[in-house]
Amino acid sequence: MADAARSPKAFSLKRQPGFSSLAIACFLMLYAPIVVLVLYSFNAGTSIAIWEGFSWRWYEAAWQNEQIKDAATRSLIVAACATTVATTVATLAGLATTRTGKFRGQTAVFAIINQPLMVPEIVTAVALLIFFAIIKVATGYTGLVYLIAAHAAFCIPFAYLPIRARLEGMDLTLEHAAADLYATPWKTFRRVTLPLLWPGILAGAMLAFVISLDDVVITEFVKTAGQDTLPTYMLGQLRRVVTPEINAISTVFLAISVVLVCIFFFLNRKG
Repeated sequence: MADAARSPKAFSLKRQPGFSSLAIACFLMLYAPIVVLVLYSFNAGTSIAIWEGFSWRWYEAAWQNEQIKDAATRSLIVAACATTVATTVATLAGLATTRTGKFRGQTAVFAIINQPLMVPEIVTAVALLIFFAIIKVATGYTGLVYLIAAHAAFCIPFAYLPIRARLEGMDLTLEHAAADLYATPWKTFRRVTLPLLWPGILAGAMLAFVISLDDVVITEFVKTAGQDTLPTYMLGQLRRVVTPEINAISTVFLAISVVLVCIFFFLNRKG
């Protein structure tokens, strides 16, 4: 007991001098601008810096703006399609990298799957721009498929990480038991693996959806005329005139992102 009492305490960052003050300052710097943005989305006046009373004026203006509706619809279509593709590919990649033994080049496979996380987004955007430009010249097609493909490629690692984590945390006993009972690999996946993996798939899909919905850089490089998503529309408006309407749109975006991220967190915690 005496030796235990004399033993030095384990290092804890929370016990360091000034930790609380530094943490509070960091949170203020991170979230105070967001609070101001949300607050001024209810401003009755046209200024984004002078409070002139509470009003729903800018939410109503955004709701009645046809350009915003078109951009929002396009954003949802692109995000939904890209999420579907990215989650499907991520699930297959997760199964291929966790349900096999060690193999040569496994590290290279992980690096390739997670490449969008390691390479600056601007580099990925320029590479996709050049690649799709060649295809556009060869085919003459300039539709929305390029934007969906670009978003899907960028979102794959975001969907892959929670799916792979879920697969690695699953008990293989049930899958082995199904194989012992002469279940085919497809039947084992459909009846055993998929129900256990479903929370990870949902978490990965929601994370990919948020990333696609909020993306600006890749969208700005890959899109063609008339293919503005809501984030690129907002960026264009900021270059012209800034009104609390942008605050209102940003607040709605923030609310959607927070809800999806919270659902993602609770699904992962439950898992």
